[in-house]
Amino acid sequence: MYRILVVDDAAADRRLVGGLLEKESGLEVAYAENGLAALESMRQTAPDLVVTDLQMPEMDGLELVREVRARFTRVPVILITAFGSEQLAIQALEQGAASYVPKSHLAEALLDTVRQVLGHNKSDANYERLIASLQCVHFRFSLENEPAMIDPLVTLLQQMVAGRQLLDVTGEIQLGIAVEEALLNAIFHGNLQLDHDQLQQSREALLTADAPDAIGRRQAESPFCDRKVTVDIQIDEQIRISVRDEGPGFDATQVLNSPLAPDMERVSGRGLVLIRSFMDEVAYNETGNELTMIKLPAGK
Repeated sequence: MYRILVVDDAAADRRLVGGLLEKESGLEVAYAENGLAALESMRQTAPDLVVTDLQMPEMDGLELVREVRARFTRVPVILITAFGSEQLAIQALEQGAASYVPKSHLAEALLDTVRQVLGHNKSDANYERLIASLQCVHFRFSLENEPAMIDPLVTLLQQMVAGRQLLDVTGEIQLGIAVEEALLNAIFHGNLQLDHDQLQQSREALLTADAPDAIGRRQAESPFCDRKVTVDIQIDEQIRISVRDEGPGFDATQVLNSPLAPDMERVSGRGLVLIRSFMDEVAYNETGNELTMIKLPAGK
C-alpha cells in the first residue's frame, strides 16, 4: 500500500485529485491545504509520494519541493500545473520535482504519472559496494521494439548510478524518468512511427499487457519490425546516455531552441519537457533520430 499526500489549498481540487487516486487499488490518500501543513503531516507520517498544486498561500509548491528534497530525500513530488504557472513549474522540476501533470489533463494523465514515479523510486543496496569500486561503466544495448525491456534497463542504470553515489535519490528518479521517456519515444515515435494518440494508447497498454491492434501490427510489419533502438551508456565523472532509433527522424532544431514553459499544457510534449528539465545537456543529431543526454553529479 502506497501513501500519497495531496496538497492543494482548494478543497474541491483536493477532492478531485484524491478521487482519481483512490480509483487505483493499493493507494492510500492523505490531504494537506498548503506546504506548511504538508510538512507537518510528513513529520507525523512520511508518504511515499507527494502530489501538489503550485500556487498556494503560506508555502507554494516550489518552496515545498525544496523543503521535501532537503528533509525527506526519498519522497518524490509530482506537480499539478495550471495555465500561467509554467515558469514556476520549470523551476520546481529543475530543483527536485519528479514529474508534473497539467491540471487540464488530470483524468487521463495523473494515475499514469503516479505509477511511473513510484516505479522509479526504488533502491537496491546489494550491489552498491561492488559498483562503488568501478572506475568506468560503459554499456551498449541493441533493443527490439519491446517496451518490457525499458524497466530492467532503467533499473540497471539507476543501480549503477547509486553505487557510484553520483546523484541523490531525487536525481536518480529524474534520471530514470528521462531515460524512460527517451526510450518510449525512440520505440513508438521513432521506429514504429506512431502519432500522439496511438502513443498514448500504447503507454496505457504497457500497464495492461493488451496492446492495441494498430500497435501490434506495426510491431510485426516491415520495415518497422526490423528497426532497433541502440542505447549507449557511459558512467565515469558524468552520466552520458545516447538513444538512437532507426526511424526517419525529424527536425529537432526548433524543438530544443524553444522555451519549455509553453509546452507544459500539451501532453504530447511532456516527455521532452521532463528530459530537458532533468538532464544538464540535451542534444539531437542532424537527422533527429539520436538523442544524447548528459547528467552531471550532484553539486556540479
